[in-house]
Amino acid sequence: MDPDPRTALETERARATKLLGDVERSMQDVSDARDGANTDDEHDPEGATLAWERGSLGAVRDDARRRIEQVDAALRRLDAGTYGRCAVGGEPIPEARLAAVPWAATCVGHA
Repeated sequence: MDPDPRTALETERARATKLLGDVERSMQDVSDARDGANTDDEHDPEGATLAWERGSLGAVRDDARRRIEQVDAALRRLDAGTYGRCAVGGEPIPEARLAAVPWAATCVGHA
């Protein structure tokens, strides 16, 4: 296991938090562009593009929020002394899995 998983988790949390902020600003820009137009999505050729952008940005926003929640949960497990143990079966999570996904809560078998 990484000698300092907290660093990896805090780095990922900072990355996801920055991404979330960037996406929320982009969503506001799309919303502002839509508000400035005197059209509707159904009849405006740009409307479909704006709707697609909102949907895509919303998916990225939701993923970033989920990642922050996962990292926060991993940090709590680290503080509780249960980090690196499968939340389902209690067995150790392989070091390679934690290196690749430091916020992993389960072993590969229970993922």
